[in-house]
Amino acid sequence: MMDTCWASMLCLLSFISASMLVNGGSFQSLHNYHEIELSWPCPHTPAHTHTALSVHSLRPADITVLSAVGLPHTPRSVESEVMKQLHELMSLFSPELVSLPNEGNSEQYRSLVVQAEEAGFLLNARQPTHAERDWKLVLLFVPLERKCLCAEQVSVLVEEVDTALQVLHSQLENAIISVVLIDTQSNSEYPQQSRTCPCPPVQSSGELRLTTAIYSHVLLESLEQHLVEKEWYNKRDDFTVQLQRVPLSDLILSSDGGVSEEKLESDHTYKLVLQLWENLLQPDSKQKDLKIQCPSEDHPFLRTEKNSPLESRPGSRAAIDAVTGTELPCKDLNPSNSPPTSVHALRPADIRVVAALGDSITAGNGVGSTPLNMLDVLVQYRGLSWSVGGDHNLSTVTTLPNILREFNPELIGFSVGEGKQDTPQSFLNQAVPGATSVDMLKQAQTLVNRMKNDSRINFYSDWKVITLFIGGNDLCNSCHNSLYHSAENFVKRVQEALDYLHKEVPRVIVNLVEPLHIIPLRGMHQGSAPSCPSWLVRILCPCTLLPKEGSKALQNLDDLNRAYQRGLMDLVESGRYDTHSNFTVVLQPLLRDITLPVTNGLPDPSFFTPDCFHLSQKSHTMMARGLWNNMLEPLGNKTHSADFTAGLFVKCPSETSPFIQTYENSNYTYKGPVPTQPPVSNWGSDFSCTDTAPSVSVPTSVHRLRPADISVIAALGDSLTTGLAVKSQNYIQLSTEYKGVSWSIGGDAALETTTTLPNILKKFNPSLQGFSTGQGLFAKKGFNMAVSGAKASDLPAQVNTLIQTLTSSQVVDFEMDWKLITLLIGSSDLCHYCADQKNLSPQNYSQHLMEALDLLYKEVPRVLVNVVAVPEMDGLRRIKKSSLPCRFIPSEKCPCLMLPDDNSVELTELKLIHLQYQTVTEQLISGGRYDGREDFAVVLQPYLQNTIIPLSSDGDPDLSYFTVDCLHLSERAHAEMAVALWNNMLEPVGMKQVFNNFTHDRTKIHCPSETQPFIYTKVNSVPEFSTTPIPDTTTPHTPLPAQCPSSVPVWVPVVLGVIGLLLGWGITWLFLWRRMKKMNTAMKPQERKADLKGTSL
Repeated sequence: MMDTCWASMLCLLSFISASMLVNGGSFQSLHNYHEIELSWPCPHTPAHTHTALSVHSLRPADITVLSAVGLPHTPRSVESEVMKQLHELMSLFSPELVSLPNEGNSEQYRSLVVQAEEAGFLLNARQPTHAERDWKLVLLFVPLERKCLCAEQVSVLVEEVDTALQVLHSQLENAIISVVLIDTQSNSEYPQQSRTCPCPPVQSSGELRLTTAIYSHVLLESLEQHLVEKEWYNKRDDFTVQLQRVPLSDLILSSDGGVSEEKLESDHTYKLVLQLWENLLQPDSKQKDLKIQCPSEDHPFLRTEKNSPLESRPGSRAAIDAVTGTELPCKDLNPSNSPPTSVHALRPADIRVVAALGDSITAGNGVGSTPLNMLDVLVQYRGLSWSVGGDHNLSTVTTLPNILREFNPELIGFSVGEGKQDTPQSFLNQAVPGATSVDMLKQAQTLVNRMKNDSRINFYSDWKVITLFIGGNDLCNSCHNSLYHSAENFVKRVQEALDYLHKEVPRVIVNLVEPLHIIPLRGMHQGSAPSCPSWLVRILCPCTLLPKEGSKALQNLDDLNRAYQRGLMDLVESGRYDTHSNFTVVLQPLLRDITLPVTNGLPDPSFFTPDCFHLSQKSHTMMARGLWNNMLEPLGNKTHSADFTAGLFVKCPSETSPFIQTYENSNYTYKGPVPTQPPVSNWGSDFSCTDTAPSVSVPTSVHRLRPADISVIAALGDSLTTGLAVKSQNYIQLSTEYKGVSWSIGGDAALETTTTLPNILKKFNPSLQGFSTGQGLFAKKGFNMAVSGAKASDLPAQVNTLIQTLTSSQVVDFEMDWKLITLLIGSSDLCHYCADQKNLSPQNYSQHLMEALDLLYKEVPRVLVNVVAVPEMDGLRRIKKSSLPCRFIPSEKCPCLMLPDDNSVELTELKLIHLQYQTVTEQLISGGRYDGREDFAVVLQPYLQNTIIPLSSDGDPDLSYFTVDCLHLSERAHAEMAVALWNNMLEPVGMKQVFNNFTHDRTKIHCPSETQPFIYTKVNSVPEFSTTPIPDTTTPHTPLPAQCPSSVPVWVPVVLGVIGLLLGWGITWLFLWRRMKKMNTAMKPQERKADLKGTSL
């Protein structure tokens, strides 16, 4: 029977867990969840002692009523959660704050005007206790529908907002209205508008994102201008309207990959609350680096247009420099005496056709825009494009075609005017806004088709120049899917396009322009940079703008940027495009390193379009000059940096070198293709540790244990530890146990060919005893007590067997030898939980684990126990879906995981049980139960706590980590687990890696440091722990902590515990059932099938 302590604890935990599941997390819990200091950073200011006389002197503590107009009134919508958390946050300042929701039918669209009338009625119907202090904050949410944004819709929304404000102005007193733009795309619970959308459809996702960003900004500007013209800011002292200048949109927010859906939802809500709160306060530059803004002595009020500094408004931009023409000083403009037959003898005047592939830079988005005209960024000024535009002439517009036309006036192919890629005026400019490397092959195919079918082009005899510039959008989105946007995939996709051109197009020189160094562009949105819509750029290029200075994310972006550049260089240097004399690819590195243009010490906005992201005609002028100069510079000596502020003069062909430079006429020798890596012949590791010595004397404390002090190794667990099927090549071998390569206990061969924990330890102590060797019937298990298929209930028996084996061993000094025992159990429990929920409950799991650890604590001297966190398993479902052979594996091997439908209640419950397994394990180990002996320690090694399935280059699960049954782990995976376990052992408690990083690298094994040469335990993980030896104070067999004394009859807490469990589980089950029913009804079929990249194992 369960003792009184456990019964009482379980009762309490059941009530708590049920309450949390039903009610959701509070703002304070979200606040703590995001690792901000536990104490609220803002002072708990009581209501102001003097009543605010003006709406412009309102403090958060003066607000007593909070309401909203324009939200879907469903209890679980993101927006509703945001309002709940905002109410809780503001209650910290005004404890009397009440929220008055605008009730209505959420399934039917109701205009902002109707909702404003309802809100006014509700607010006036309230009878305040203190009427003179009844200040109201009303949030007027203006919904943004991404697929319905255009100039006409902007006008409609502005008019609707104005009418709603008129209603609120006529009905309310003592009110501040905050107008907020909110993105409705991710919220399926927003009611659909019944009216017809006046906007034309948008075809591509890249164009949709650009359209959303631009028109969101245009709507903000239109609303601000309208509010100023209507004097909504100044009509009354008890009523004002403020406009929040950053929309609430998930496109602006970011989060780390590899996290759960619940974590993503919490993170999203938390950031929206903080963004909404910051927009309500007066701007305060002193707090710009704080995670949470607080009212200050200098800026204590809620923001209005009267009390905010004037500089908070968007400032005007400097006029664009009009110097966009170029004077060409070249005198020899003649073509070759006869049409050249070799690309290496091509003069500028010999070129007759020009073309280009790329993204919005080459499409010319916003190049000709005027200051402050944000809508112009959507216009594709293809005639001004640096590499392919042909508007006017070189005296007014500097582009590569306009330079070439000085040599050959009959040049064709360039684009003129404005329009998309499929318009006649675009001609051979096939760049598409938002394009990435994956689009290059399609653009190349379209380009070739156009050239072949245009009567003005002699496809086989005309010499052509094609400029390919891509990579910016790949970098902008790289943090969302690092594998998809890897350097290898980027180069592979560009190669596909170049291979196609190489095969199809004769007489062509391809300018392959390196991706620009994108990091310096962050300067436009930092510090004292000019007024720029940074939130808009966070939509267009989130992975560039969101990382903090000095962060790992920013370094990763820079590394990837450089890898893109090196990858293209290696591709060209391979010589694969120089197989005949009428085709070549030349790498043009003009943008490899760029310097952000500055004026008066500040970034110069004249080089950018109004969105501070795309490049203006001034930049296109410099880029065209830089490209032209690169084409005339010999390989190995090309300019690879761009400093636009320094000015750039165009070069001319010389008498000695009149040709466009290629590898041949530059006398350049390619480095050749990158050597192909040999296939991996084994999964061994390299060992770089130099200090492998043991302690000077045998330690008496487990907290001073060096790796070389360990003499005996043992293991407990299930089929993962027995090595079941690890090296199997067919279904017959699936029943064979390969104990010698088991991650935690195998000792076959040596570390150089077989990576296991014992083989690592043998580098420190070659006399290590206890590891397993061999396979099948010929295996020697050593002190590997694991049993395939074992559950947590089998652990005590395994421990008893281990103790008997250790005490009877002739090679082990039971009392004096230091022992390392690794324990991993729980996968079989989860696989069969649904069939035996009572015996496989988290409580019983914890009980069996405790019994096993208690035995070791009581019976075994000098031991360190590694308890490895139970791995996540739901990712195995994705493996079964991704491979045809895996689909035929019987689900009975793990029925509770494989049989339930996606998003079913059963699957959701199993994930919850897994989380509880991990929780009770951590509670048992960290509770101090095993801290009474100096020569005994239990350490949780959590690297499998968040298990990520390794992916192949195509984004599917990498099956090389699994055996033929797609369920058990292969030798490669066992090697990765061994390295991860070892590295976890060398990380302090509380700072251990809690996820796996399964990538083949022979150099990943960490080494003990000079300052901390010991294996980490809870005691030696504290900074104050001294490495100086101390006298022996070991108490070998300190009794386990006494159980709680009973002051009431034993049956009372037992009954209460059972009742608490039943009630908690009942509420939890009801909540899950209602939630999953709602999800199954609302979720679209395609959304149900969507799988997150990097699903947990």
